Amino acid sequence: MKLTDAGIETVLVFEEGIELPEFAAFPLVDSEDGRAALRRYYRPFLELARDRGVPLVLSAPTWRANPDWGRLVGYESDDLAAVNRRAIAFLEEVRDEALEPEDRDSVVIEACIGPRSDAYRPTLLMDEDEAERYHATQLGALAETGCTQVSALTLTYPEEAIGIVRAATAAGLPVVVGFTVETDGLLPSGASLENAIVAVDAATDGAAQGFMINCAHPTHFADALPEGDARERIRGLRANASTRSHAELDEAEELDSGDPADLAERYVALRRDLPALEVLGGCCGTDIRHVTAICDAWLAADTA
Repeated sequence: MKLTDAGIETVLVFEEGIELPEFAAFPLVDSEDGRAALRRYYRPFLELARDRGVPLVLSAPTWRANPDWGRLVGYESDDLAAVNRRAIAFLEEVRDEALEPEDRDSVVIEACIGPRSDAYRPTLLMDEDEAERYHATQLGALAETGCTQVSALTLTYPEEAIGIVRAATAAGLPVVVGFTVETDGLLPSGASLENAIVAVDAATDGAAQGFMINCAHPTHFADALPEGDARERIRGLRANASTRSHAELDEAEELDSGDPADLAERYVALRRDLPALEVLGGCCGTDIRHVTAICDAWLAADTA
């Protein structure tokens, strides 16, 4: 098992009371107050992993730091590339502040990249070539940092994932692809998880390190998992705390943090059906409580 962190944007908005224009967390790297809030968010995950003796994949706040979203919050071109690099350097700094030197090797610093369009209702759909060109900008900047890998989260259709995998491979960065699904277990594009995974692997010669399901509750996909080889490719899970649909979450004015213990039980139940599952964390509505419950339930199952 490897832990990762939780729903950084929802923690910052609902628990820290921070306004995130366009739901972008990366600009916080550029202010003293923002960096302090990010430290408060990240440090408990570093301490949890250290105390439980498990590896940690720590994901940078760069999900929105791509050209279109960056432009909307005032970052373009060289400035956007530079803030991606600063975000990785900041995460390395937080790791080194929280952990003794002998504990730091158990932490993987990864960059997080997100979709070009809205993660719940994508309106701009690209083909593979356009997606590769678009995401190459951010991935090129990240390749100049000390990040170990990239996770592309909340993707909604396979063509964008194919472009990201190609661009990451060209930049020399190992990449994990995270798809989100609706309450019926299908991607917002209507593709099944199985068809999406098969399509990405076929178009990239299996170049992705693996796949992840994120930004959906286990009740949305537990009965819609792939069969055969595609199921073996799912290595990570970052579920939402809430059972609500994406549309309902988009309209919610209060955070639905669900039940951490129930979510943890559902993670453990999924290990029977997802034999390659190893990276465990959270997405919207989750925080350190959920990841702690998931970690402890998984460790307990290991010794049962």
